Amino acid sequence: MKINQIFFPKFSKKIGLYPIVDSIEWLIKILSTGIKIIQLRIKNMSEIKLDENIKKSVMLGKKYKAYIIINDYWELAIKHQAHGIHLGQEDMQNANRKKIYDSGLYLGLSTHNDIEIKHALSWNPSYIAFGHIFHTTTKIMHSQPQGIQKLKELCKKKYNCQKVAIGGIGLKEIDEVLSCNVDGVSMISAIKNSKNWKNTISRIQKKIRSVL
Repeated sequence: MKINQIFFPKFSKKIGLYPIVDSIEWLIKILSTGIKIIQLRIKNMSEIKLDENIKKSVMLGKKYKAYIIINDYWELAIKHQAHGIHLGQEDMQNANRKKIYDSGLYLGLSTHNDIEIKHALSWNPSYIAFGHIFHTTTKIMHSQPQGIQKLKELCKKKYNCQKVAIGGIGLKEIDEVLSCNVDGVSMISAIKNSKNWKNTISRIQKKIRSVL
């Protein structure tokens, strides 16, 4: 099979709320709310602990019947039979696309501009994440916020994958983001930094379900 003939699996439903967590503790919390797709993004951890955490996250996903998407560590995702892998633009350079595809994993890719979108689409992924839409402090960004207008333009285009908005999105911004006709919304700080994170998830889910 030629590399450009590889098409990664598609989700049967729209992604919806797509939290990103950095620990098993938060993964368990989010899974307990009934959310069915979560990304585990762990940084600065020893190889042994990283292996253990990814293995445990996959087991938890099976227990709660949820999709666990592993950020970056595609080889460990394959080893422990995670549902999917999410790669940044730099991560794509070192990833074995065919090996990921042969393992049956879903694939999500980060994008920040038109050039990166074009590159990501050439991989025929399950979804692309576009951002950051608003200012975010979750990670150091080397680009300016894309804004709502750019998100609207992106969502008007027909791609053979789902479109996920990410970056600085909270309760105040969710309605505007959903009006762009996205397939999913990633959140990190809006949930983790909330005084009542369960209530925040409930309110966000209600808004998303009324649209998607």
